[in-house]
Amino acid sequence: MTRILVTGAAGFIGSHLCESLLYRGFHVRGLDAFTDFYAPHRKYANVADLVVEPAFDLVTADLLTADLAEVLDGVDAVAHLAGEPGVSTSWGPDFERYLDRNVLATHRLLAGATSAGVRRFVYASSSSVYGVIDPAGKPGEPRPASPYGVSKLAAETLVGAYATTFGLSALSLRYFSVYGPRQRPDMAAHRFIEALLDGRPLTLFGDGRQVRDFTHVDDVVAATVQALVADPLPPVTVLDVASSSPVEISTLIGTLRDLVGAAAVGLDERSERPGDVPRTEGRITAAREHLGWAPVTDLRTGLARQVDWHRALRADTRQALDGRPGRDDVGAGRR
Repeated sequence: MTRILVTGAAGFIGSHLCESLLYRGFHVRGLDAFTDFYAPHRKYANVADLVVEPAFDLVTADLLTADLAEVLDGVDAVAHLAGEPGVSTSWGPDFERYLDRNVLATHRLLAGATSAGVRRFVYASSSSVYGVIDPAGKPGEPRPASPYGVSKLAAETLVGAYATTFGLSALSLRYFSVYGPRQRPDMAAHRFIEALLDGRPLTLFGDGRQVRDFTHVDDVVAATVQALVADPLPPVTVLDVASSSPVEISTLIGTLRDLVGAAAVGLDERSERPGDVPRTEGRITAAREHLGWAPVTDLRTGLARQVDWHRALRADTRQALDGRPGRDDVGAGRR
């Protein structure tokens, strides 16, 4: 039975990926450092159902210090999702943390995977490597506009170096604005939904005309699974994973207002954050060709699922405060 190592297993996308792989009959070794970028208890909740599965093994460790020979023992493929997220928080002295967790940790894992004879290495990159799209430039040319984007592009380059130099079967997937249940608290849809449910003003950075290629987590997971099992791919393969249907932030807000059914609330308008770009838009032709993958979740359907998840979390909290069994007590959270 194929064993797959998923780093960042307790995170937003990682926990969904682990579930999907287990459902498909794989053995999964999940590794997570449970860093404090956001509350670790949220991550533990993400894997509460997974840790009781016989085919799932959770390793709590930091890629910078872990015994990777032990972590990679018996592993056939790696999905490397662990890393330090966030564009606006990557400036200044905090960049050292991004170098450690996005570049050095990836380099260490690549070296370990090569030594262990791993047959496939999939790296979760980001649309942030593109930066500001230059209409006069070459389509798909990376021009990071933030230290975060620089760190993700550097890690991509390392993946390519190991592929060409050591023959590691490796590829990078550039995820675009992933949303859905378990989304990180700092991300736009999460913040907007919570504000709407509370009846608070929505904090908006910029004028709302920024365009984002929002991609549902189920579609991202499907692409990642295909990348793990696809036939041999060309060396240094890099693929966009996107909905390919970008919309303005104002459209996202309007759809969420409709789904939540909230009364009109104001906007707390603030200046754009350093590193934010006017537009992101993925090109998925290559992913269709190499992985046989295409997104299937439209924005409204995907946002409705996320709103339902937020409401369920609130219901669980109320039950816990009342002393009644909540979802975490009865093992819910399964997709």
